[in-house]
Order: sequence, then structure tokens, then C-alpha cells
Amino acid sequence: MKADRAVAKDIDEYIARLPKETRAISQRVRAAIRKAAPDAEEKISYQIPAFFLEGNLVHFAAYRNHIGFYPGAAGIEKFKSELPSYETAKGTVRFSLDRPIPFDLIERMVKYRVKENLDAAEARRRK
Repeated sequence: MKADRAVAKDIDEYIARLPKETRAISQRVRAAIRKAAPDAEEKISYQIPAFFLEGNLVHFAAYRNHIGFYPGAAGIEKFKSELPSYETAKGTVRFSLDRPIPFDLIERMVKYRVKENLDAAEARRRK
């Protein structure tokens, strides 16, 4: 997003502002996240769509040539064997728009993060 543009107030507005080419893909990414984490709270955080459930769950963002998906370092590590054909960094995977987006992988990564967050919340409550 350009610095002079106001931050979207919610994910609906964020997606509505996207170019047509990335709007539909972003809606499908959001749907995959919602399917895997129906109880997650949607927010805009760091000026991009974010999902929270007992803490930060995942973020995503649409760019000109890719979808950035941010499941955290543990999410990348857990699924690294399925990510060799994607550009990754600590906590980040870039799904190129010139290839099919692996929505099933996104769902599985989100489910992993849900379990991770719920387990951590339970451990905090036990202390």
C-alpha cells in the first residue's frame, strides 16, 4: 500500500481496494483461513489482513506478483518439506501469482497454527 493512502479499516475494505487480478485470489485465501480457523478474529495489523486466536495466528497480503502468507517461523518449519518450490523466509512464504495457489496447504498451515496457539494458551492457563 502507498504511504499516503489510508489504512483499510477491515479485511473487506483491504480486498476491495486490490486490483481485480488479486482480489479473487485474496478472497480465496481469506476463505481458506476462515475454513481452518472459523473462530479467529479478523483484523488489520501492520496494514494487512490478520487473524487472531489466542494471539497472532496468520497474516496475508497481496502484492503485484505474489501473495505473502505469514504463518510464523514455526509454521514455515513444520511445512518446509512442502515449500521447496516457493520462496520462503523466517515466518514468510511467497506464493507466486503465475502458479496455482495451494489453498489446501494454506488451510493445513492455519490448522497447525490454531493447534499451536490453543496449546500455548492452555499451557499459560495451567501456570
